[in-house]
Amino acid sequence: MRAAINVKYGPPEIVTVTEVERPVPGDNEVLVKVIASTVNRTDSGFRSAEYFISRFWSGLVRPKNKILGCEFAGEIEEAGKNVLSLKKGDKVFGYNDKTFGGHGEYLITGENDPIAKMPDNLDFYEAAPIVEGAHYALCDIRAANIRSGQNVLVYGASGGIGSAAVQLLKYFGANVTAVSNTKNVELVRSLGADIVVDYQQQDFTKTAQKFDFIFDAVGKSSFKRCKPLLTGKGIYISTELGKNAVNVFLALFTPLLGNKKLLFPMPTISKADVIFLKELVEQGRYRPVIDRQYPLEQIVEAYRYVETGQKTGNVVIRIAS
Repeated sequence: MRAAINVKYGPPEIVTVTEVERPVPGDNEVLVKVIASTVNRTDSGFRSAEYFISRFWSGLVRPKNKILGCEFAGEIEEAGKNVLSLKKGDKVFGYNDKTFGGHGEYLITGENDPIAKMPDNLDFYEAAPIVEGAHYALCDIRAANIRSGQNVLVYGASGGIGSAAVQLLKYFGANVTAVSNTKNVELVRSLGADIVVDYQQQDFTKTAQKFDFIFDAVGKSSFKRCKPLLTGKGIYISTELGKNAVNVFLALFTPLLGNKKLLFPMPTISKADVIFLKELVEQGRYRPVIDRQYPLEQIVEAYRYVETGQKTGNVVIRIAS
């Protein structure tokens, strides 16, 4: 089968498309024929190992999983003998950041892992990017314990995580102020944001509004800068470690002070989360934003574009034409 592989850590150019052996599912696993995948921050981070800590999961010296691609959508090609909920021919989507595999024509995953049947109202290319950004956003929204009527600011609202966060926060009943660049103001407004601040035209920190939760979906702000905008018990969460990993240290002691605090929750995902996102898609409450699509053969170009930091929503990889 064809797959994009990286046998060492480094820039996008280390990725090559070649023929590899097709995986074989175990008794509790399914073999998925991948139609579409994505390139995202998770894939880029594991490929580059820019944050050395990631190597404790991916391999200290070289990658354990040579085929990346944490998101996928495709059809069940084969089901293990103990698999009950999925069968050959089922259209599925899901997430796998443990063994990855979405950048190949076939991958294996467990029946009880984050995988579900596809929403009826999306095709494979639309379904592939449902989970990655949304599960990060969902994890942080839950950590902030957002309740209906609270005021939330989302910084980086047009990215894969931010665009999902705006939609999920509206589902949970929050009042959303979204910060975006000029070209994406109308897009972010269409996602449900109550107020959109164009950071290229005004400084979002000058607003008089106070927020119960500030969510930096791109890691380009700081707790110090945003703290004046928080309510007395407001919460700040960033998707990045911050300069010199300051967000990790602040997360250890600010919750002990009793007032404004920074949290740094570790992202988790379950099969129930994937099903929840599927239901939101089917209800018209959430839809992943797609920027560009690339064929598998152009995956290096896809990585380069993602790593400009300028993508809007998600970048899809067409594994099968």
